Amino acid sequence: MKKLKLVMVGNGMAGVRTLEELLRLAPDVYEITVFGAEPYANYNRILLSPVLAGEQTIKDIMLNDVDWYAENNITLHLGKKIARIDRVRRMVIAEDGTTAEYDRLLLATGSTPFILPVPGKDLAGVISYRDIQDTNAMIEAARQHRHAVVIGGGLLGLEAANGLKLRGMDVTVVHLPAWLMERQLDPTAARMLQKSLEDRGLKFLLDKNTKELVGDEDGRVKAIRFADGLEVPAELVVMAVGIRPNTALAESAGLFCNRGIVVNDTMQTYDPRIYAVGECVNHRGTAYGLVAPLFEMAKVCANHLANFGIGRYQGSVTSTKLKVTGIDLFSAGEFMGGAGTEEIVLSDPIGGVYKKLVIKEDKLVGACLYGDTVDGSWYFKLLREGRNINDIRDTLMFGESNPGRPGDSGHEGFTRAAAMPDDAEVCGCNGVCKGAIVKAIKEKGLNTLDDVRKHTKASASCG
Repeated sequence: MKKLKLVMVGNGMAGVRTLEELLRLAPDVYEITVFGAEPYANYNRILLSPVLAGEQTIKDIMLNDVDWYAENNITLHLGKKIARIDRVRRMVIAEDGTTAEYDRLLLATGSTPFILPVPGKDLAGVISYRDIQDTNAMIEAARQHRHAVVIGGGLLGLEAANGLKLRGMDVTVVHLPAWLMERQLDPTAARMLQKSLEDRGLKFLLDKNTKELVGDEDGRVKAIRFADGLEVPAELVVMAVGIRPNTALAESAGLFCNRGIVVNDTMQTYDPRIYAVGECVNHRGTAYGLVAPLFEMAKVCANHLANFGIGRYQGSVTSTKLKVTGIDLFSAGEFMGGAGTEEIVLSDPIGGVYKKLVIKEDKLVGACLYGDTVDGSWYFKLLREGRNINDIRDTLMFGESNPGRPGDSGHEGFTRAAAMPDDAEVCGCNGVCKGAIVKAIKEKGLNTLDDVRKHTKASASCG
């Protein structure tokens, strides 16, 4: 039987995960062609920060090297950006003239970094932080210059700041809101995070509105000036102030876009031959930037490309479990609290632990954890299931496997793991449960974290 032609535009984590799922379900249905604008195969963008910090190399964060494409008979075009989609002839055309016909087209064009529209944004030394090229530019700047300013106090900005500090730069983080990571942390947890990062040498300017970037006579940035008149030296400015779905190609092809490429529950666009997954997508009015929802999209998309036709993506209830420069953070739901809610709070600034659980009508509706996040997945499960927690309210703060008392020995982590049910989710990004990990360890005789990661994908995305 003649194979259908599948072309994928974009070569990032969401798109390649779709191909992995498709090859698992129906390895012989398609001739697959992939176009990637970057000169690299599929790498883990989440782990760019360790590369910047000098802890890993580009090779270390590769998820699928060029050999993987060859082994799966996938035609790979690296460094080739698609300029146009011809929906009549069902063909994509790259900027260099390379073409590929398709029966099905998968758009995985990701997102683009938002650049503040301020005077001086085009000066040399002003960059975003999105890909390997940006990372290399920051590493080179750290060799030649001293003063760096990172605009944006979210996860990406803080990781960039920490990496530049480790490379010897004097780093100031500028943030418009009054506390760091305002989408993931409440003010108390954010203050604890800021204090920890200040102890490592980072500087912070919060509640600051950038007015302009000042250049020198050679056209390179030399300072950042704020609306209140304050000016700070800056020979490198990294903008980490958010992302926007990359819809330019889809829009030029006449596909319906509205703050993302609009798709239905089967990940189809308004052209049923064209699918889309990842950060470029708008599903039911929401564009997701976390890896777990993107992988859920990938699974559904692969199901339909494989002609199974039974998967539906109905949106994601998201939680955020992060490690910011070695500090564990977790948040989910309505963690800020508000009208009609109650809060159970444990705060230990000296010990570096903060926990806030938000309850409404005898249900856990939000959680914010700093320093000790081991019970985050359990809290998220309670939140997602909407379980009545009245019977465990008194011991809720102590976690799933420590009812009524803190751990009393170094065996606490083992005790918690042993008490987890097999269907408890251990890796939220890849949807890996405890039972799958235990089964792999027993059946394959796994002995190391790297072995478990390789065979189950647990921790393979966010690390």
